[in-house]
Amino acid sequence: MMNWILMKLMNPLADNLTRAILNQDYPTNPAEIITVADKLGPRVIIEAGMRAQTGKALQRPFGSPVVRSPWDKILLTPRQLFQLPTETLDEISTATTIGKTARRPLKLDIPIMITGMSYGGSLSLKMKMALAEGSAMAGTSTNTGESAVAPETRARAKYLIGQYNRGGWLSSREQLNLLDAIEVQLGQGAFGGAVESTMESGKIGEHLRETWRLKEGEDATVRARMPGVSSPKDIVGLVNKLKTEYDVPVGVKIAASDFIERELQVIAETQADFIVIDGAEGGTAVAPPTLEDNLGLPTLYGLVRAVDWLEEHGIRDRFSIIAAGGLCTPGHFLKALAVGADAVYIGTIAVLAAVHTQVAKVIPEAVPAQLVLYDGKYADKLDVKQAAVSLANFLSSCTEEMKLALQALGKKSVTELSRDDLVTTCKDLAEFMNIRYAGSPRRE
Repeated sequence: MMNWILMKLMNPLADNLTRAILNQDYPTNPAEIITVADKLGPRVIIEAGMRAQTGKALQRPFGSPVVRSPWDKILLTPRQLFQLPTETLDEISTATTIGKTARRPLKLDIPIMITGMSYGGSLSLKMKMALAEGSAMAGTSTNTGESAVAPETRARAKYLIGQYNRGGWLSSREQLNLLDAIEVQLGQGAFGGAVESTMESGKIGEHLRETWRLKEGEDATVRARMPGVSSPKDIVGLVNKLKTEYDVPVGVKIAASDFIERELQVIAETQADFIVIDGAEGGTAVAPPTLEDNLGLPTLYGLVRAVDWLEEHGIRDRFSIIAAGGLCTPGHFLKALAVGADAVYIGTIAVLAAVHTQVAKVIPEAVPAQLVLYDGKYADKLDVKQAAVSLANFLSSCTEEMKLALQALGKKSVTELSRDDLVTTCKDLAEFMNIRYAGSPRRE
């Protein structure tokens, strides 16, 4: 009976709508929105509405939807007959070391690391605790991001990398002594480089205020420049000072840009142990869409050019390289390692894997981001232990698949990967990366 009533009500509405769409001219036609959406795209229309409502810069979580790194055009090259596959998976090592020449090198069980996502500026304390615990279970590192060391995170992390950041919240000897590596954060892929960002005091809770050592009513600002730095020479001095004072690896993080070779020239003058190349596909909680979508270099291009420049200048062995920005599958990780990275950073995919089925706690009332962000409405609902186990399982799954690929390639370690293990279906990419084009036979 109810179905019959609904049909009687809906049929006239559907008939009228159909006639309007098929008969009326565009200025009065309901289908006009379809042509506008085709022209502009739904995302642009939605963001235009947000801008019209607030008049302020937008803050889009998780980074840009624009992905320009052509990882799908690159394939790994297995061996079967002329060279046999690795006999057993037990022979294969996924271990890697960051800062081999540091007094206390960072030795990891896997080459997949959790990238810098800050407590407060990005994620909730519970989410940071889950990432720390999950990374520890997998034998890898987590990262403070542009924040300070929260005791709850340090207690759960096996390896903690701290960002010496432009907010100045992780620069004291007390804080730096808690770290397993120091990362001087001079740029970020999702921002296309380095810009200022302010978190108003009213949004800063008591625990975060204490962690950042802020006064009551004091805003928190990440500057475009590192405090006390006004020239490339100052950057060199800062990095070298940290190297002198601490035994752990000291590195520099930059956003990939078309000036990457000139940026590397500055880093080459330092005594840094590692370099983080953060591509334009990197994520964050607060970057405006303009910066996410229109600045910087795609991760693959930034990584290739960085490795090539270091090799051309004979200094590749001085630095460990960490690739970051939009990497989310075991295939991405392996290809980045083959290009020349020693390890990869993951962010968005780590958060999504950690929350796993816990998103059911908030949908459909809210989007999943509300479960993990610092100011998320449902951040208190996150089960830290469950999220940690989910992340550890994700990392374990990725590692197992990577080992299977390494077996097919005839490798015994991720450190044996090179560009000789890559082939591409794109001639331009083959020339740029100096790898083989799949359409031409090998002649050796």
